[in-house]
Amino acid sequence: MSAILISEFITSQALETLRSRNDVIYEPDLYKDRTALIAAMQNIDALVVRNLTQVNEEVLNAAPKLKVVGRLGVGLENIELPACAKRNIKVIPATGANAESVAEYVVGAAVALTRGFIPATIATLNGAWPRPQFSGYHEFLGQTLGIVGFGSIGRVVAKKAHAFGLQCVAYDPMLSGEAVELGGFSVPLLKLSELLARSHAVSLHLPYLPETKNLFDATTLDLMKEGACLVNTARGGIVDEVALAERLRSGRIGGAAIDVFAAEPAKDLSHFSGIENLILTPHIAGVTHESNERVSQMIADEVNLYLGALK
Repeated sequence: MSAILISEFITSQALETLRSRNDVIYEPDLYKDRTALIAAMQNIDALVVRNLTQVNEEVLNAAPKLKVVGRLGVGLENIELPACAKRNIKVIPATGANAESVAEYVVGAAVALTRGFIPATIATLNGAWPRPQFSGYHEFLGQTLGIVGFGSIGRVVAKKAHAFGLQCVAYDPMLSGEAVELGGFSVPLLKLSELLARSHAVSLHLPYLPETKNLFDATTLDLMKEGACLVNTARGGIVDEVALAERLRSGRIGGAAIDVFAAEPAKDLSHFSGIENLILTPHIAGVTHESNERVSQMIADEVNLYLGALK
């Protein structure tokens, strides 16, 4: 039997799937103890992680038998891919398994920001009754959602947004052509500057790469439509948080929902203090009971399949 180490949370059903064929060590808090993690890697064939276990040269050097890393999620920033490739270690992300949860977050957050639900809640709790003020906000129906990064998650976002009555446009430097067909409707592909000028809300779905670091800096943010909203469920570091906060305070940008931060766990978000039309969440857009089940089961099945094919 193959030996599998799981250093972060996995669902019970997926755990049993892995245990049915392998010797499994399940220590969901092991990522917190670097020394213990490295000591545990000696005879491991497969490692299953989320985003807090740093799979770098130090860990890989301690794992001479390692054949596969299963990632319970889609971002791979915590895994040194070139080091894995050099050792012929397969890396398996849970591509698409949390797309529905992220898409729900995006559309829900964009509606809340557009309608001003957050500042309306604050004012009402403080004893005001600002009905005239908030009855001047606009319906989300018929507005334009700009989707920056049009992979598997971006396309699910477009389908949900289209069903909600939104016009969708997209930007993706990896795609060519004028539009992407999504079964009954098409999404035009635009230049980033054109998308930002047209969109009432912008949702980010890009990986964190040298090319996307601080892509949404002051210059890019100033290309957005006046009063538009920004939703970032992609990765921290793509958006310059200080520049965003300045534009939220001035009203240049109408609202923002930020689920990912330059430093996580985020300890100091004082640059956002006092901003009302703002949603800040602790990297939960893609994390629901249902998505946890899908992500965990997908990785359990794929790791079993990969290990089985090596025998």
